[in-house]
Parts: sequence; C-alpha cells; structure tokens
Amino acid sequence: MSIDEATVRHIAALAELAIADDDVALLATQLAGIVTFVEQLDAVPLDATEPVVVGPAATPLREDVVNPIPLARGPAAFAPAFDHGFFVVPRLGGLVQE
Repeated sequence: MSIDEATVRHIAALAELAIADDDVALLATQLAGIVTFVEQLDAVPLDATEPVVVGPAATPLREDVVNPIPLARGPAAFAPAFDHGFFVVPRLGGLVQE
C-alpha cells in the first residue's frame, strides 16, 4: 500500500487535524514506513506459532494463613453492654414490637 500526500491530507481531515503544507511530505514518508512495517506481520505463519503467555505459565498458590491482630482491649472493655460474646444494643424505635 502506498501512502501519498493526498492520503495524508485525507487522514488528517478524518482525524480533524491541521497539518502544515511543509509537513505533508514528511508525514507521507513516515506513514509509508509504518504501513510497510505492519505489512511484515503477514509473513508470520499463524498455524506454527504458540500462544503468547504473559508472565509465568502457572502461579503456585501459597498456604492461606490467617493471623488475627489482637486488640489492645477486648470488646467487653469498650462495649456499652456485652453478653455471652455479643454486643447488646437497644432496639430500633421503628422495629419495636408491641
């Protein structure tokens, strides 16, 4: 595929870019180089390549160990009411059954 100055101006119009007339020839050369480079991908055989795996093929799992951080004071020390391991709270006004 050849990239000429008319193609550069067309691409610039589609992208709503203003290009100075002095830069059109340089951009045509640069775009032609990019297209030539990308066209090389056609030479890669797709059936002989293996899929690309980014990172290790498998990640070993570590043992899941829970290390709780002990409180400086137990919940019973700062709870208004604590009974049999539970916080005791007053009933909400709208939920009181009569």
